[in-house]
Amino acid sequence: MAARFRNVLPVWCLLFLCALCVLPRPDALAQPKREFRAAWIATVSNIDWPSRPGLSADQQRAEFVKILTQHQQAGLNAVVVQVRSACDALYPSAFEPWADVLTGRQGQAPDYDPLAFMIAECHKRGLEFHAWFNPYRAVANTQVGTLHAAHIARKRPDWLLAQGTLRILNPGLPAVRNYVAGVIMDVVRRYDIDGVHFDDYFYPYPPGPGTLPFNDDATFAANKRGFTNRAAWRRDNVNLFIKQMADSLQATKPWVKFGVSPFGIWQNKSAAQPLGSTSRGLQSYSDIYADSRQWIQAGWLDYVAPQLYWNSKQTSANYGQLVPWWSAVVQSSPATAGVNRHLYIGQAAYRVGAAGESATWNVAGHMPDQLRLNRSTVAVQGSIFYNTSTFNRNPLGLRDSLRTAAFYGRPALRPAMPWKHNTPLPAPTQLQAERQGSWVALHWEKPSTVADELNRIRQFAVYRFIDGQVVSTEDPTALLAITATDTTDFVDANVPEGRTVRYLVTALNRLHSESPASNVAVASAGADDEPAGFDLRLSPNPVSERVVIDYDLPAECTVRLGIRDTSGRAITQLPEQRQSAGTYSILFRPTQLPSGVYFVVLQANGHELSRRMLVAH
Repeated sequence: MAARFRNVLPVWCLLFLCALCVLPRPDALAQPKREFRAAWIATVSNIDWPSRPGLSADQQRAEFVKILTQHQQAGLNAVVVQVRSACDALYPSAFEPWADVLTGRQGQAPDYDPLAFMIAECHKRGLEFHAWFNPYRAVANTQVGTLHAAHIARKRPDWLLAQGTLRILNPGLPAVRNYVAGVIMDVVRRYDIDGVHFDDYFYPYPPGPGTLPFNDDATFAANKRGFTNRAAWRRDNVNLFIKQMADSLQATKPWVKFGVSPFGIWQNKSAAQPLGSTSRGLQSYSDIYADSRQWIQAGWLDYVAPQLYWNSKQTSANYGQLVPWWSAVVQSSPATAGVNRHLYIGQAAYRVGAAGESATWNVAGHMPDQLRLNRSTVAVQGSIFYNTSTFNRNPLGLRDSLRTAAFYGRPALRPAMPWKHNTPLPAPTQLQAERQGSWVALHWEKPSTVADELNRIRQFAVYRFIDGQVVSTEDPTALLAITATDTTDFVDANVPEGRTVRYLVTALNRLHSESPASNVAVASAGADDEPAGFDLRLSPNPVSERVVIDYDLPAECTVRLGIRDTSGRAITQLPEQRQSAGTYSILFRPTQLPSGVYFVVLQANGHELSRRMLVAH
């Protein structure tokens, strides 16, 4: 039988069919497509890494690689690594001495550059690296005289504020703000970090009994800037520094993210402060002079990660009440033009199952419940776990629970930041799928991009759709993998037997801005899974004027035969019909088709075959 294909699906019919597409179930959306999943890696006092001072360079590197492997296994996609904890450095610096956590002696260089190594190891695994700096802490529980001669506390003792054994750089001095900003920007310029991160330490926390508070009378007298209220002046000192850092990053490397993890309570709600949270605890605003709400309201931060290290039954600081409060803060910023800055929650992994903690922290399901609350709260886009050592010990099975499908079992893109990058990326092209039994090899062409860093392709997202699953990159269950680098090859080694699978690939920049999708590549059920006698053949191929399409049916069945372009769009479609067992031939003349790659697709009784057809005029 010879026939010319004709298009029997008018536009109105296609639209009607699209309307019938079934969206993923709500429970399938519990794991979002985008989520920030990170852990803090603390180096001060060797909390997380290195495990002790004096390890060899090879031992240190091996420990760090093991940490990254464990975090990847848990489904994390970023790390926040402490690189400057007390005016010392985990990298060669012209400003500050080497940290003693590496070799056991402050100022003594290791046999490698730890920061360069850590960044490279993260990036080759597709992990984001946020460099964590403590801006002001200079000396903790030690004497200034024991420090290396190059330490700023030795060189500029006039810059210090003292409280007990603690010494910090004085935030009220303009020279201090410029010095700290210079130290940090030196790292930004020399290293390919993804983020600059501060924790909750700015001015000292209130001293304990018997310890005198710090004294900044002279600084206030000399640098009032018109302030009469000392507390407001101290907050402004910190505000000036936060804004200075935001401006410097934007001017130097606008793709570097800026985030702070403040103490979890800004202010307690009261008649005098109706904007505060329903809490009764220490307040960062008045106790440590950190106006974290202002930093979000002014648009200075790209993300805020409040340390909500409390449980959901604690009355003075209740997790279930503080999460929505912070959500409201990021949604009410007048400076961000309706585009919320990101909110990640600092999670107290170190309290899970720990001795001396309340009964709530000894319930295995409590932190998973906290994560469920995060996901159900508007504007919460991820979590950061403190600390790595505790997290990787798997307290009460926490890490195991994260590896399930309910939490981090599937990959997730990091949340996009459209205020940093909003230029469409070009899509990958020429996606091809080659099936061999239970695996499918994919290959695609990398799109050409301009040379600037924000538009450079760093990774690719691979989506897989099984049988009749709706082809949409908005379906988080379809996100199969995120390549670690900009490779253009991927092997799906776990293809369901007897199922037809379709693939899409998108391109990602370093901020995980996502391109439109590539063409659809189809991998039909493997030959071993197809009914005996079910086949599809094209001759000749490549084709110019005419091609004979032969297909074999092993039994009577309902048949659909059509041609699709590389995006999966139907070009022509024969009417669906019942056909008896046998061999059928159709003559197709592709004279109206532009030269290029197309797919002939045969569907029969739940099975699908496709053959690549090259039209060359």
